[in-house]
Amino acid sequence: MTPESFSLLRLLNADTPDAGPALAEQLKIPKGRIPALIREIEDAGIAIVRVPGRGYRLAAPYHRFDLALWRDACLALGASLPVNAKKKPRLQTVAHPSVVNASEEVPTPHPLHLEWVEQIDSTSSELMRRIPRHDIHALALTAEWQSDGRGRRSRPWLGLPGGSLMFSLGWRFEQGAGFLAGLSLAMSVAVARALEKEGFVGIELKWPNDLVYHYHKLGGILVELNGDALGPSQAVIGVGLNLTLPKTARSDIPQAVADLASLKKDLPSREALLARCLLEMMSALVDYARGGFVAFAPEWQRQHAYQNRPVKLLLPDGQMVRGTVAGVDASGALVLVEGSDVGKDGHRGRYTAGEISLRRI
Repeated sequence: MTPESFSLLRLLNADTPDAGPALAEQLKIPKGRIPALIREIEDAGIAIVRVPGRGYRLAAPYHRFDLALWRDACLALGASLPVNAKKKPRLQTVAHPSVVNASEEVPTPHPLHLEWVEQIDSTSSELMRRIPRHDIHALALTAEWQSDGRGRRSRPWLGLPGGSLMFSLGWRFEQGAGFLAGLSLAMSVAVARALEKEGFVGIELKWPNDLVYHYHKLGGILVELNGDALGPSQAVIGVGLNLTLPKTARSDIPQAVADLASLKKDLPSREALLARCLLEMMSALVDYARGGFVAFAPEWQRQHAYQNRPVKLLLPDGQMVRGTVAGVDASGALVLVEGSDVGKDGHRGRYTAGEISLRRI
């Protein structure tokens, strides 16, 4: 989507339909541009109703993300407002209620910054680009639309304006990449905790970085690293969650998917969900920095949709391994009992993130 199509999207959000010439006049563009912009919006998965003789309107209301509502949601969860918080139109800062800056003489709550943009190639790519010039620690970036959102193994991540939650969070670690091998799993635990606290039940995890409901994908997590092998390092944690997915959008996604609206009648606002997710993630990141993935492993395994299930693992080179999921090790690698019969132990193979795909048999 383009800035013009977002401007049109806001106009179509009115209670009454508008004809093309009237819309063009409000946008100060040639009326011949309206059909092309309508197609851009529809291609993004947003349904538009054509009312004969009257014009266009959205099939469902579009609510643009509101930073002030996000701040208020954080405050309702126990966060506070820092005295010297940055005041920018597209940036809000709150202080985490339990994460503190222990290095200070008098420990203070850790600030969390959230920046909002209407459109971007990728929130994770943008934070990675900022690393050489800016401190991205505890900086989150969320967007209405990503033109190049991506998931694991460079697969595209499709999100809908208003119907998805797409954000990335930067974090600084003293440790290096080896210590952070299980970070995506720990973050999936944190997001699952957040959703459970918001009233969603039945959500499970899929190794290494998916949230699923009845084996249908609800969301995904992608961790990207920058820094020295032994540390320090910076992590960018990208999260995508399906909130409401119309049938037209589902047809464009090459796998079974689900949305949070199907799990709960009263869907929390995007602002409330993001507040809960970020606060849970910050708490988990502090715990991870202290002890790694070990403390998260039991909870992760309890929620693993494929735990103790027969599976096949598809390797990047085309080979396939069959076995039963025994769990994960202390680094987050998948442990698979390969080629075992029921009641008998087979060879235990260890598989790391980024090398395989997991499929239910």
